[in-house]
Amino acid sequence: MSEVQCARANGSASHDDERPRVALGLAEWLCFAATPTFAILALLTALSGGSPMNGLCSSGSWASLGGMAPMYLLMSAFHSPPWLKLIFGRV
Repeated sequence: MSEVQCARANGSASHDDERPRVALGLAEWLCFAATPTFAILALLTALSGGSPMNGLCSSGSWASLGGMAPMYLLMSAFHSPPWLKLIFGRV
């Protein structure tokens, strides 16, 4: 018998059964990447100063907010619930 058949005959998890659980675990932890990524982008955008694209991004009604850095901070805030759940123990 192969290893997979033995595992199924014994009732234990096979290698085929572990892959979806591993993928689901990685997907659950992937949500933690967005908040620091957007925070770093906001910091780098704020530190970069004036670039030619800032004129395009800050035109219109959003001009008073200052361009891309506030947008990145806002996106970081919207993606922060997984971190807050982890910090306050609700995972």
